[in-house]
Amino acid sequence: MIYPYMYIREVNGMRKALVLFGGVSSEHEVSCVSAQSVVGQIPRDKYEVYLVGITKAGEWLLYEGDTDLLPEDRWVTSGKCTRAALSPDRKTGGLLVFRESGLEQIHVDVAFPVLHGKNGEDGTVQGLLELAGIPCVGCGVMSSAMCMDKAVTNLLADTAGVPQTKWLSVTRTAYDKDEAAFCAHALETLGLPLFVKPANAGSSRGISKVTEKDALPAALETAFGHDRKLVLEASVEDALEVECAVLGNETPLASVVGGIVPSKAFYDYEAKYIDESSILQIPAHIPSAAEAEIRETAVRVFELLGCRGMARVDFFYERKTGRVLFNEINTIPGFTSISMYAKLMEQSGVPYPKLLDRLFKLALEQR
Repeated sequence: MIYPYMYIREVNGMRKALVLFGGVSSEHEVSCVSAQSVVGQIPRDKYEVYLVGITKAGEWLLYEGDTDLLPEDRWVTSGKCTRAALSPDRKTGGLLVFRESGLEQIHVDVAFPVLHGKNGEDGTVQGLLELAGIPCVGCGVMSSAMCMDKAVTNLLADTAGVPQTKWLSVTRTAYDKDEAAFCAHALETLGLPLFVKPANAGSSRGISKVTEKDALPAALETAFGHDRKLVLEASVEDALEVECAVLGNETPLASVVGGIVPSKAFYDYEAKYIDESSILQIPAHIPSAAEAEIRETAVRVFELLGCRGMARVDFFYERKTGRVLFNEINTIPGFTSISMYAKLMEQSGVPYPKLLDRLFKLALEQR
């Protein structure tokens, strides 16, 4: 079909902000809830917001309905969606919307990919936005990809001397060559308990805590269901999980440190996003010296991995020894009502609407 061409110009001098949500990812549902929170807090006197949802099948749709329908994918069947695409052509500079009346072109000033996990947090969408010449909230292509891959992140942290727990990495191919030998090596190197994680997945999807050696093969198979590369880590016992939000480009700032007392054995997907009985300590109940070390290390890791805009950096505080151990970094942290990043920034003097405005401005600085 040939579409007549229409061009939509900026209105009232406001910036046009594109929010991408959903995605082909195991974290699709969380992304929809995060987007609902984000859109509800964007200052509407500064930004005209366009919502584009990506279905689980990978279809891009401009959504022009109520944000209350974003959770549970009710937006998809709302009748408020129109097929759309993000053009990599810089002359277009934004969205192509395939309406019955014709092809509508919408210029976009800045985009916020509220896309957790694969096909969103891993540099793929960032690359498309870079091709299109559209400033992107958060990290760029390379840093997004490095931070998404836990094995690469851990290797760089080791190289830079950032303290972390013992770890191993294995691919599906390497594991299949001699499963028993790898399991024996992992148990000897890391001991029990240990954690098995997909290298490229977020929100604790596919993660298992292994407390008995006979349970290790099943845990590995569970993780391989999410990725062909895994990371195994020694458990840090009697530790408080702590998180620090980082905001900025060339001169990033670290937030106060928050602590997490999970409602389950560890801070898994359900504890993060569904079960609200997990206890968030803001600020964390740790000594001031440990908090200072965490904030300093968070910025160090942020810079080491070439991050910009935002990231949440997670650590373990070992109560018995006082050690601070790096755990992981998230370049598109959760933005739901119970997520830590916005809560930490608010406690640090940056309320949610101001935080989003700052994130958009940080993205525009990169133009």
